[in-house]
Amino acid sequence: MSMANFQINEQNQRGGVHPLKFSLWLIIISIIMMFAAFTSAYIVRREEGNWLEFDLPNILLINTIIIVLSSVTMQLAHNAARKDNLQMLKLMLLLTAGLGAAFLVGQLNGWSTLVNNNVFFGGTGSNPSGSFLYVLTGVHGFHLITGLIFVLIVFFSSLRYKVHSKNMLRIHLCTVYWHFLGGLWLYLYIFLRINH
Repeated sequence: MSMANFQINEQNQRGGVHPLKFSLWLIIISIIMMFAAFTSAYIVRREEGNWLEFDLPNILLINTIIIVLSSVTMQLAHNAARKDNLQMLKLMLLLTAGLGAAFLVGQLNGWSTLVNNNVFFGGTGSNPSGSFLYVLTGVHGFHLITGLIFVLIVFFSSLRYKVHSKNMLRIHLCTVYWHFLGGLWLYLYIFLRINH
């Protein structure tokens, strides 16, 4: 979503669903469909055999805790905006961004662990089980980067006093998307623990 889209006068949007909310839900539905396809393909391919068994990197559990904490800080930011507590809003948005960045660093660390254990994405030494893990975590990581950009847009908007109790659209959309990314990661982590 571009900054130009945020220039829509939020207070003049009455009745029906706001176009940006509708767009966000379309994006979320398309991401759900994509990951449903990925995880279905994972199960089908695993049943075909030639599936390398290996331990998941421990960092994935730590990352799960980090992303849950980031969802808490994002919700606290939303609550602070509703109460016009602008200092808390800014602090919680920065914490959310920091936790999101820590999650991405953790994913890179997990990939490094996989490589050190001879689990590769592609090439002659690769196996579908490793390739699927890289795809699932990598595509989620890409979407988390878009979420981080969204959080930073809202943060810089808050510095210009454009996020407050009478102007909640930005923070609301950002919170919904961030919670969705957290929920998606929990689904992926549980899926991998059960099916890996």
